[in-house]
Amino acid sequence: MDIAGLVSQYGYLAVVVGAFLEGETVIAMAGFAANRGYLDFTTVAVLAGLAGFAGDQFYFFLGRYRGARVLARFPSAQAKAKRLDEMLERWHAPLIVALRFMYGFRIAGPILLGAGRCPAPRFVIFNALGAALWAPAITGLGWAFGEAAQRLLADIQRYEGWLFGAIVAAGLAGVAIHWIRRR
Repeated sequence: MDIAGLVSQYGYLAVVVGAFLEGETVIAMAGFAANRGYLDFTTVAVLAGLAGFAGDQFYFFLGRYRGARVLARFPSAQAKAKRLDEMLERWHAPLIVALRFMYGFRIAGPILLGAGRCPAPRFVIFNALGAALWAPAITGLGWAFGEAAQRLLADIQRYEGWLFGAIVAAGLAGVAIHWIRRR
């Protein structure tokens, strides 16, 4: 089976697993695959949103029920949890939504919010909003990268003869300069 077949067969499963975990790279690659026609853009975005929402809910409730143990094992996390609680009092919704877009906080953020004073209903609502914004945005970035790559490759094919000639000329010039300096 070739790469295209693997992506078509297991791509949606990879989206669900990747989005449940840290996921941005997997989702962006799925967006690229959707651009190439191997996956459906809408399906990728919906699956990523649902799995991302479910993953953050899992981590939030993990923090709610096991957060004290986690924080006790990592003293540096206690200070971060306190700081996050202070930020939550001031920024509520934007903080919960923005955590999804902060690299490295997709897992730690919900755990710390769960361990802190964030009310579960508030987290559910704004986590759903964040997932609804995040999934199509990251899928769209992958799609846009695929579109840009397609255009770049088309331009390279059009000018590859000239590009090859320029590389050969630069190489010959380098050899000539080296030969002249040596003499």
